[in-house]
Amino acid sequence: MNVRRMCFVALMAALICAIAPVAVPVGPIPITLATFAVYLTGALLGAKDGTLAVALYLLLGAVGLPVFSGFSGGFSRIVGATGGYLVGYLPCAAMIGVASDRWGDRKWTTPLAMVAGTAACYALGTAWYMGFSGVNLGGAMAACVVPFLPGDALKIAAASAVAAALRGRMAALRRA
Repeated sequence: MNVRRMCFVALMAALICAIAPVAVPVGPIPITLATFAVYLTGALLGAKDGTLAVALYLLLGAVGLPVFSGFSGGFSRIVGATGGYLVGYLPCAAMIGVASDRWGDRKWTTPLAMVAGTAACYALGTAWYMGFSGVNLGGAMAACVVPFLPGDALKIAAASAVAAALRGRMAALRRA
């Protein structure tokens, strides 16, 4: 990995760290802009570097930096009842990155990949939450998925637009 790629990975990890902690509590899982940053990271950096940036964010939070929702941190957040959603950011970024690597600037692929990545994050996080809390699928969906659908749709639309605007510039910077 060259210095330029390391800088882009660090920059996107820093973006996630900067905006993810601001949270609006709505039940067991707060609403944050973390998914917006993860969507953008996968779309701009691709599968390998995007997933690496998300992993760096998770590592920083795991060692105690207050980068998770509500300005919290620590390994206990990752292995707790809602940690599956944090871990779900990894396949989310990877899926978006694969689409970005493979199909680039096609307008329909980025939002579809973000929807698929969100579904993977929801699936992992909801299964994890059910295992910890003993709640059935309907209860977990009502608490941990349904309240987030409208906001995630808005974040997908915004991240798709921002990624489309920045992708060409990012590609030029990566080649320079």
